[in-house]
Amino acid sequence: MPGPVEPDAGFVHTFLPGRVVFGAGSLDRVATEVETLGVRRALVVATNSARAAADLVGRQLGDRVAGRIDGVAQHVPTEVAENARAKARETGADAVIAIGGGSAIGLAKAIALTTERVVVVAVPTTYAGSEMTPVWGETTAGRKSTGTDMRVLPRVVVYDPVLSRGLPLKVTAASVANAIAHCVEAVWTPKADPITELTAVEGLRALSNGLRDVLPAPDDLDARSNLLYGACLAGSALATAGTGLHHKLCHLLGGTYNLPHAETHAALLPQVARVNASSVPQAKTRLEAALGTTDLAGGLFDLFQAAGVPTSLRELGLTEAQVAEAAAAFKPTDNPIPVTEDLVREVLTRAWSGTRP
Repeated sequence: MPGPVEPDAGFVHTFLPGRVVFGAGSLDRVATEVETLGVRRALVVATNSARAAADLVGRQLGDRVAGRIDGVAQHVPTEVAENARAKARETGADAVIAIGGGSAIGLAKAIALTTERVVVVAVPTTYAGSEMTPVWGETTAGRKSTGTDMRVLPRVVVYDPVLSRGLPLKVTAASVANAIAHCVEAVWTPKADPITELTAVEGLRALSNGLRDVLPAPDDLDARSNLLYGACLAGSALATAGTGLHHKLCHLLGGTYNLPHAETHAALLPQVARVNASSVPQAKTRLEAALGTTDLAGGLFDLFQAAGVPTSLRELGLTEAQVAEAAAAFKPTDNPIPVTEDLVREVLTRAWSGTRP
């Protein structure tokens, strides 16, 4: 077994402010949490699959409900964000309660980013992890822009595993792949440190074990709890360590070619891990122990395949010509090894064909 994470010559770690309420039945506590924040008018944003939960929260909030937005769009298109911002201003909302996956939480962040004195309360029903980060994203004319702003960091996150019990296995597995990517990339970014590594390793352990347990038993509440716990840790690691080559490639492909965000992570992560993991040998060993493998890149690929997640960009609709186009368009980013067009093309080509690392 690998030893404990040891601090190197020094590091800087930022603990982000926020409150996590975790446990089965926690949805019933949303109204109390909102009241504690001093919120007067809350706009509720919900994905279509979370409408029943949003109805319940609305009844609990009573006259504190400023309005409701049902249905969201992946990658937060600007026109959708602008309509939501306008509704927040018209209704005088001072909070947005996001119930659903990353798209709902992303839309709530878009509102908070440009609307004065609006706080976010997140109730995630998938494992995207966005609820733990101050990272926002918005897509305009096929180009996705991302940034970091403390205004969008949710003040309270309510994790209720009951809400995710009905999540289809296909969606579950893809969402877990997204969360696992947060853990893996968090160990090699320039801002990675021993605390983010510890968080990321435990997150990967919980996510991989939870995924294996939930596949034969989708209603298993313990497995769903493990997955939400892992997603919370994954988001926390990402929030502090930031992102690098892997996530930036995912945002490029998603924003430009409208590829599904979570599935794109599954196709790309094993290929990026193949080229990057050897640069952080101790973290690589710890991640492998958490995953239950001796080969991080291959183990990730095998886990995603066993869970039925697409492991090739070709399955997601990307063409071979678009691989070359994306490689040429990608801008160099901080990475343990130099990012060249040839490296990006190699990663994308292997991810396109679904070659096992």
